[in-house]
Amino acid sequence: MSQIVETKPEQVGLSSERLARIRPWMEKLVADNKFPGMLTVVARRGKVAYADCVGYRDVAAKAPVTEDTVYRIYSMTKAITSTAIMMLYEEGKFQLDDPISRYLPMFKDVRVFAGGTAEKYDTVPAKSPITFKQLLTHTSGLSYGFTGTAVSPIYQAAKFDFQTNEGTLRSMMERLAKLPLLAQPGTEWNYSVSTDVLGALVEAISGMGFDTFLKTRIFDPLGMTDTGFTVRDDQRARFAANYEKGKEGGMKLIEGPGNARYFRKDVLCSGGGGLVSTASDYLRFCKMIDRKGELDGLRILGRKTVEFMRVNHLQSGGDLASMGMPRFSESTMIGIGFGLGFAVVLDPAKAELLCSPGEHYWGGAASTAFWIDPVEDIVTILMTQLMPSSSYPIRRELRVLVNQAIVD
Repeated sequence: MSQIVETKPEQVGLSSERLARIRPWMEKLVADNKFPGMLTVVARRGKVAYADCVGYRDVAAKAPVTEDTVYRIYSMTKAITSTAIMMLYEEGKFQLDDPISRYLPMFKDVRVFAGGTAEKYDTVPAKSPITFKQLLTHTSGLSYGFTGTAVSPIYQAAKFDFQTNEGTLRSMMERLAKLPLLAQPGTEWNYSVSTDVLGALVEAISGMGFDTFLKTRIFDPLGMTDTGFTVRDDQRARFAANYEKGKEGGMKLIEGPGNARYFRKDVLCSGGGGLVSTASDYLRFCKMIDRKGELDGLRILGRKTVEFMRVNHLQSGGDLASMGMPRFSESTMIGIGFGLGFAVVLDPAKAELLCSPGEHYWGGAASTAFWIDPVEDIVTILMTQLMPSSSYPIRRELRVLVNQAIVD
């Protein structure tokens, strides 16, 4: 029996027999050499009803996945960073339509890409300032170097990457503000470094280091003892290796558990993708969101704030497909909106997802994922380490396996 299972599935309206279908699904993916190992946790009504893991955290060493394996969660960091900035919003530090240049003045006179190449391009002035809400919803006009947008080559030429660059959040903001925006602020949805800017804003507004704010205001209160921007010495034995899909199938090692950048004490704190965590730690964060800001008598956010975060904030109530950026990862963009920090399902039929309207979710580059279904009161966590996350449709498949087990 799993150490973190808290109740029998039937006590929360789930079928043990149907949930048991998850394990052979994971086993086949590992046996087919598509994933090194996998861990799935399903909670309903605040109780963990299923937790199981298969395979290896380090294939070469034959080190098995365990419930306390430490993973790179990459963009699952974004929901935590968004929570941090909303905590400061609740304290009256800013309004969502405020320009971010109030705290990061280097963004006062940003410019927008108007054609050209990475070596020589034209720009025009931004028609309006970047706001806090635009960062939270990825409508700021910022981009990523890996998403294939018109400005991605410019990011690459500037070697602008939070995963590899050294420096401070402030110095990274100085560099970022000099790069052109992909679109006018507020006009398009483009997956971007927006959440990294939110991390810099947390630091600028609170006066604390970003990592210190997360530790003292979120991780320590919630008991998330294995979550942070670095891997401590006592965690190294539990840290997973990271893999990528091979060109002809199989897997290729990207980063072993013994030589990771996360061992450095001066690692740049990326609010968009820098955290490591465990399934049990991230489950506590998701339970807090599922319970509308409170866990075990401790309140992180107000009820109304969480409700506000998990509704669609895109213009005119549209979906991601209507806001510009083409499909990325394994996810559809049709029928999916975006709240303040995570995607929100607007229409399960259009999205072709077996889930409920209002489900909010996100995932990481190494195929990790979480989703929270407020209608069914279900939280699901998926942990593994395979890049890119578009390699196989495991998140869609797991949704079916979890939701087909609901029997009440």
